[in-house]
Amino acid sequence: MDSHPPQSRSSAYGWYVVCVLTLAYVVSFLDRQILALMVEPIKHDLDLTDTQISLLMGLAFGIFYTLMGVPLGRLADRTSRRALIATGVGVWSLMTASCGLARSFGQLFVARIGVGVGEAALTPAAVSMISDYFPREKRGAAIGFYNMGVSLGAGTAMVLGGIVISFVMSRPALELPGLGLLKSWQLVFMLVGLPGLAIVALMATIREPQRHEMLAGQQGAVSLRFAAGYLAGRWRTYVPLFVGMSVVTIIGYAYFSWMPTMFIRHFGWTIREVGIAYGLLVLVCGPIGVNGGGWLADRLYRRGYQDAHLRTALLGAIISLPSAALAPQMPPPEWTLAMMIPASIGPAISTATGASAVVMITPNQMRGQTSALYMFTISILGLTLGPTAVALCTDLLFGDQGALNYSIAIVSGVAASFSIALLGGGLAPYRRAVAESAGWSS
Repeated sequence: MDSHPPQSRSSAYGWYVVCVLTLAYVVSFLDRQILALMVEPIKHDLDLTDTQISLLMGLAFGIFYTLMGVPLGRLADRTSRRALIATGVGVWSLMTASCGLARSFGQLFVARIGVGVGEAALTPAAVSMISDYFPREKRGAAIGFYNMGVSLGAGTAMVLGGIVISFVMSRPALELPGLGLLKSWQLVFMLVGLPGLAIVALMATIREPQRHEMLAGQQGAVSLRFAAGYLAGRWRTYVPLFVGMSVVTIIGYAYFSWMPTMFIRHFGWTIREVGIAYGLLVLVCGPIGVNGGGWLADRLYRRGYQDAHLRTALLGAIISLPSAALAPQMPPPEWTLAMMIPASIGPAISTATGASAVVMITPNQMRGQTSALYMFTISILGLTLGPTAVALCTDLLFGDQGALNYSIAIVSGVAASFSIALLGGGLAPYRRAVAESAGWSS
């Protein structure tokens, strides 16, 4: 029997933990996305191309974010998840501030790698902790709320970032003792690195939860070989889920990385204007998508749909296909923003329920490393291919910076089509995996 009844596992304290972890996720996305608003001044000061900028937004951050995720996820299965998250927050905050000291493409590339290393510690450990604070029938809403950090962080980066950048760039460059002359965009990086230190302090208020839903016959954390064999034996379930969600993520990162620049180039907007407009849209639509998706998945699961979480993720991909492809091609900016509403809600639904879907079919002893492998898969495609595919289309296919809107539309349309095919094809094996999980000890 479960020593913690469902009501105690979904207590007010459990929601407090979710709020702290969500705040950490918000700060992580603020730190990683602020670069998207400063593309033009960084390009000018460091003499970079669109492709080089895309590497800073995608590959530089994603290479170690993905590579470090699996070993850090394994640590989450074996050690204190609370301490692991606190350490990661400290690392990425310091490395974000270090981006402000960069004076070349290479230095900024290395600093962005450091941001990725720190952020790799967060989500696998956070999702594992949340799953231990909430029973299965209420887990979708809690994990969906946590995933709200994506939209809140990206939206905050755009709204506050646009205001701060506009203010800072109207001031002359600042010369600091020992650091020399700092450009406005460098000061912005140093400022946004500070909030993470408060998150480190908040993590000290969180208790490490008791682990639930352990695989029968396995005591403690399982070996890497056992985990690999478990996943390989169920590849028909995990591959469509992982790869299908990876393609959804391409849409999100293509939008976050390049839509602000598209508004600047295509419509002549200022950084402040696009930051406030797009940021407010993300701040509203993202929470609607993740919380609505989590609520719908829990409701469907309680009504007997064992594939509820994957089914809801598929719905998000279906919503994304027409809207994400058409939004960049709308003639006036107002129509573009209107079409971006469903284009933002759809991927948010999939993002929230995709993570829940992984937890539902994975035993506790390997939940951290499996979540890390999931993050590895979606990040290696989303973070690297999302921004870079758009830039390559612009630089190589069209050879025209003014064609950025067509590049975003092509990448988003192709990605959404693949995600629908993959997630839809994975429904039947996913139902069997959920049924299998009923045999785990609580």
